[in-house]
Amino acid sequence: MTSKAFALCRKLAMPASIAMLLAIPGAFAEDAGTRAADPTASQDEIRQFCTNIADPARDQRYLLQKQELERLQADVNARIAEMDKRKAEYEDWLKRRDDFLKKVDDNLVDVYKNMKPDAAATNLGSDKVRVNIVAAILMKLPARQASLILSEMDAERAGMVTNIMSSASNPNTSKTKDPT
Repeated sequence: MTSKAFALCRKLAMPASIAMLLAIPGAFAEDAGTRAADPTASQDEIRQFCTNIADPARDQRYLLQKQELERLQADVNARIAEMDKRKAEYEDWLKRRDDFLKKVDDNLVDVYKNMKPDAAATNLGSDKVRVNIVAAILMKLPARQASLILSEMDAERAGMVTNIMSSASNPNTSKTKDPT
């Protein structure tokens, strides 16, 4: 008898479960229909959701902005360090260059200081040597020797050198103005 009861339950269980399954989707569809029919409830839910996530969203935005600013600050600091390094290299190079030029300048003046005035005048009076360089060299020589060299030079060239020397010693002369 148990097997007959079991078979009967099986026959009745299948239609009952189908009926129950068919009833559930209808219930959900009915519920969704009432929500769609009430737009104010939907708007309230959206407003509530937006209100709930506003602070965390703002905090996340601030965190992202802070991270970006920190990254930019690190980049600026790296560039400043690189510029300081290059500045130190440039200052070192400039110091070595100035030392070399001073040594060369002193040696050049010594060369003309040890030359005979007529030979120095021939070299300095040449068109190959710029007039302002001639004036600079003569200004560094002792006055007696510079006058002997100027007296041996061509009169026109000696006049240009004298004008440069006088304007260089004049404190009212503009440094940007080229006396030649």
